[in-house]
Amino acid sequence: MRKLRKGDDVIILSGKDKGKIGSILNFLNYDYVLIQGINIVKKHQKPNPANGNAGGIINKEVPIHISNIAIYNYNLKKSDRVGFKTDVDKSKVRIYKSTGEVIES
Repeated sequence: MRKLRKGDDVIILSGKDKGKIGSILNFLNYDYVLIQGINIVKKHQKPNPANGNAGGIINKEVPIHISNIAIYNYNLKKSDRVGFKTDVDKSKVRIYKSTGEVIES
């Protein structure tokens, strides 16, 4: 079970977007994730009339390594770590390590 999931709000710990908060869009594999509005680069796109692409310069989100992000705890207004705990009905839930609160999925 992954500690981070699609849709989680994360904060960037290092790099050009350090301190920004975004939501996880997609996992490329276990090491890289796409985050909404983070790590945006300009890509020079060739025109391709067969596909209907006009070409030009487009803005694109590129993957960021999972070690450079952490889940964002809105109650503390800072990054946090994720832990696991069994709930009263014997189901496994994710919690914030600092406070022990359950992370809503």
